[in-house]
Amino acid sequence: MKITVVCGHGLGTSLMMEMSIKQIIKDLGVEASVDHIDLGSVSGTDADIFVGTNDIAQQLQAMNVSPRIVALDNMVDKEAMKSRLSEALQALGAL
Repeated sequence: MKITVVCGHGLGTSLMMEMSIKQIIKDLGVEASVDHIDLGSVSGTDADIFVGTNDIAQQLQAMNVSPRIVALDNMVDKEAMKSRLSEALQALGAL
């Protein structure tokens, strides 16, 4: 399982979300690698789940990114992040 966090520049926002997601998947007992990239690097990147804020998720959809996209209203709301990530992991049979 590979989860890729996406933000505009691949720096602060995605790194903060990556750290939160690593803790969440650990708590859920899911084995997955988590990485972060900038939006411009998405093409050619393989992942089972892409995670980003709502604006990034809309751009990923416009780019026809085919794996599951998890859109977040608030990048610091860990409960919402856990809920949406859990839904995606369940849909993929990883949870």
